[in-house]
Amino acid sequence: MELNCREANMEQGMERKPALSLRKITLDNRRAIFNLEVSEDQRRFVASNLSSVASCYVLATNGGHPFPFAIYADELPVGFVMITYRITGYELPAIAEGSYCILRLMIDKQYQYRGYGREAMKEILAFIRTFPAGPAEYCWIPYKSENAPAAKLYESFGFRDNGEICENEQTTVLRL
Repeated sequence: MELNCREANMEQGMERKPALSLRKITLDNRRAIFNLEVSEDQRRFVASNLSSVASCYVLATNGGHPFPFAIYADELPVGFVMITYRITGYELPAIAEGSYCILRLMIDKQYQYRGYGREAMKEILAFIRTFPAGPAEYCWIPYKSENAPAAKLYESFGFRDNGEICENEQTTVLRL
C-alpha cells in the first residue's frame, strides 16, 4: 500500500502547516467571510463579520482608517480581522490617539485550536508595523476580561493591560 505525501509526512511528524495570509475582502469572498462564526459561547466576545465590515464603512466615512481582512489558510478562509487607525465615534482609551487598534479578530469555530490565531497575530502585527495609515508608537486591543484565551494570546505577543476600561472592555497595549 502506497502512502500519499500527506500521510507520509504525518507518519514522519512533518505535516505541512497551511500558509496564513491576510487578504482584502472582495465581491468574490465576502459571503464566505460573512458566514464565518465563532462558537456559541464566544459570541458575546466578538461582533459578526458582517457587522464589523459595516462598521468599517462608518469609520471610513468619518475620518477613520479601517483595514478589514479575511484570514486565509492557503486558499481557505478561516477568519477575519479588523484593524483601525484613528477610530472615531467610540468611547476610547487614552492610548487610542495616533495608535493602531485590532478591533476585531476571529477564527471560525471549525478552525480553532490549530494555531491559526497565533499565526494570524504574526501577520497582523507585521502589517501594522508597515504603518499603512501613518506612524504610531502603540497598538491596542479592547477585550472582555472573561475572554481568557484572547488575553493569553495577546500577552504572548507582548501586549500588557494598561488598566483602562472602555465600554466594559479591558485595554491591552503593545509598543510597536
